[in-house]
Amino acid sequence: MSAVNPPERRPRRLRRTPALRRLVAETRVTTADLIAPLFVAEELSEPRPIASLPGQFQHTIDSLVAEVGSLIDLGVTSVTLFGLPAKKDAVGSGASDPEGIVQVALRRLKAEFGDAFVAIPDLCLDEYTDHGHCGLLTSSGTVDNDATLVRYQETAVAQATAGADLVAPSGMMDGQVGAIRTALDDAGFHEVGILAYSAKYASALYGPFREAVDVEIVGGGDRRSYQQDPANRRESLLEVALDVEQGADIVMVKPAMTYLDVVADVAAMVDVPVAAYHVSGEYSMIKAAHENGWIDGDAVALEQLTAVKRAGADMILTYFAGEIAGVLDA
Repeated sequence: MSAVNPPERRPRRLRRTPALRRLVAETRVTTADLIAPLFVAEELSEPRPIASLPGQFQHTIDSLVAEVGSLIDLGVTSVTLFGLPAKKDAVGSGASDPEGIVQVALRRLKAEFGDAFVAIPDLCLDEYTDHGHCGLLTSSGTVDNDATLVRYQETAVAQATAGADLVAPSGMMDGQVGAIRTALDDAGFHEVGILAYSAKYASALYGPFREAVDVEIVGGGDRRSYQQDPANRRESLLEVALDVEQGADIVMVKPAMTYLDVVADVAAMVDVPVAAYHVSGEYSMIKAAHENGWIDGDAVALEQLTAVKRAGADMILTYFAGEIAGVLDA
């Protein structure tokens, strides 16, 4: 008689070969789960590498089109766009300008690829304001929530007109989803959805992103008065519930890896799809460790993305989207 009770062998029997492990895997990351964040800039003659995000670029319109085409060929068919305007002002005029960089890019991409991809422009003002905040400011220098909502409405309509499939409000203003839904419906864009940054934390992991979009808050300020406190978990569920009530089609948690508990809580609570943003700092740390020979970057990236999916995310925004696609297809 065997010295090992047969049931104790059962888990290990199913780990013996790669094919067996794939057969019984509980969680799979596919290219369809991934959304690639991309940057497009005015007044560039060629794409500019982003030092703190190795492998990522500030794109020209032409190089953006080429990048989206390559992603589609790899099976990554969703992209979110961040714009770098040539000029900034106090009200972020470029965010809603029909000739603003994101609107121009959207029209070109839709002309090239049509419905072969999902276009998800970021809907915020920080890339466009000369003060670096996500909204308009009062005379005392604080963010004016209600005045900002009007600008978000104008921007949403401009993005929808240019071809957005979803708009992605990321500013964490109170009532932003309801205001945007009203504006889109009033303008006849009933089919344009909202991917809401519902639980966006005031994280220290956004540094590389701010370099990528050339954003600096004037006076050394921060966004802690409107983004969530990293110490808090329950309030994220309130924020998410409010966004769903106001009409969010998808809700998102940002960042991803350091907030897996929140991702799991949200996924258990809502009946809409859940996104998570594997943010710039999470990407850059893996890249730096890999370049120093300390880790296998592709293996760690896939492990982290699998963990985010396992926690309950239906889709993941990640700078690894293009390069990890080859690993997923292997």
